[in-house]
Amino acid sequence: MRHWYSFLALPAGKTVRAVSRLTHHGGSALPGRVVERIDPTFLARTLSRLPRGVVLVSGTNGKTTTTRMVASMLESLGLKVFTNPTGSNFTRGVVSALVSTLGLGGRLDADVAVLELDEAYAVHFVRQVKPRYALLLNVMRDQLDRFGEIDTTARLLAQVAKVTTGTVVLNREDPRISALAAQTPAKTRVAYFGLSDDLLTYFPTDDDMHARVEAEGSMNDKGSEASPAVRPGHHLPADVVLEKVMDHRAAFRVDGRRLETDVRLEGVYNLYNAAAALTLVRSVLADHEPDDQRLMQALAQVTPAFGRGEVITYQGASVELVLVKNPMGFRLALSSFDPDGRDTMIAIRDDYADGRDMSWLWDVDFTSLRKSGVAMVSGTRAYDMALRLAYEQVPVDRVETDLDQALATFLDAHPGRPKRIYCTYTSMLRLRAELGRVTTVSDAGVGA
Repeated sequence: MRHWYSFLALPAGKTVRAVSRLTHHGGSALPGRVVERIDPTFLARTLSRLPRGVVLVSGTNGKTTTTRMVASMLESLGLKVFTNPTGSNFTRGVVSALVSTLGLGGRLDADVAVLELDEAYAVHFVRQVKPRYALLLNVMRDQLDRFGEIDTTARLLAQVAKVTTGTVVLNREDPRISALAAQTPAKTRVAYFGLSDDLLTYFPTDDDMHARVEAEGSMNDKGSEASPAVRPGHHLPADVVLEKVMDHRAAFRVDGRRLETDVRLEGVYNLYNAAAALTLVRSVLADHEPDDQRLMQALAQVTPAFGRGEVITYQGASVELVLVKNPMGFRLALSSFDPDGRDTMIAIRDDYADGRDMSWLWDVDFTSLRKSGVAMVSGTRAYDMALRLAYEQVPVDRVETDLDQALATFLDAHPGRPKRIYCTYTSMLRLRAELGRVTTVSDAGVGA
């Protein structure tokens, strides 16, 4: 039975959202905080009405992009989808997204919710809402000042697996993730996504990254990159396997069939995320699975999530934002993008959402930037980043800790020349806001 004051929650949240967007204060989660304070049952009650339930996506790398893929594909295949597109991936962020979507009647016009949740906040979420589907991507040493040891993060994700009622999709190549199959309920289906043998070296696990030989990219006697450590789950039968990576094109093995499609996504890591998304989408639509052609067409239509390979146009030139937050993500980003022919900026901040410990920058190989150099380094940890590049013999044109000033200088240098910015999370939000003042930036609902 609802208390009388719970009927005030949604109108109050909408009012706070309107005021915060007008004043550019409060952030994207403030409406959720207000609603939760007035009506703690709001989230569970609203999502419990969805015919196809809730899909939860979590893990260290790729949550936002993969959530966008899943939501976009399900919409292309005929479902009405509610999602949290801003990357505000904790419970209050989900409530805030609901506030912006719902009419005053409070009923959600959707078939399914596809939600990105931070590893820690996912535990709080599943105490209120049991997901029907869960996709658990990977576990890396990301923001250890927040979560502690890597096995702690795996235990957080295990709490999600334990309460998922329909299907849990796991990364078979990550030993800590594939091991979660043992934590799922007896009646819950387990599905896997994975890599072909040829691609294993492109996607090191956390153990690979922190083993000395692999972390340093050492060469074997024949001069090729050393193989990764044996992965216990690699033999598991995967529903979808990423088989080949090409220029804006990918090949997948789906239930033994080879399927190819063009993709609009940037970066090899996003194609691995696509294998995860395909596995999840097929699970959600298992009762009426689309044919191969429609499935590939749906994937081909997916565009990058905000700040994750997003391209913004400024005075006729492209400005690409690439989010980086840990060694593997930064390494894969650098290996995915050719620096030639464009200016490069790196923006590193150490706010809470970024993680305070930036020592992981020393685990990233920056040698690909030696020839082109870096035009601008900025953020609160600009000098740490500049020092790291100096050790890697990467020339740096300028260091400017003030992010707004750095962006203005970077944009105005070499008019018409394409630009790329590697940035931590809060840097990305600030850069998007500043770009929004001088050019057109899509509204992701992140405010200022």
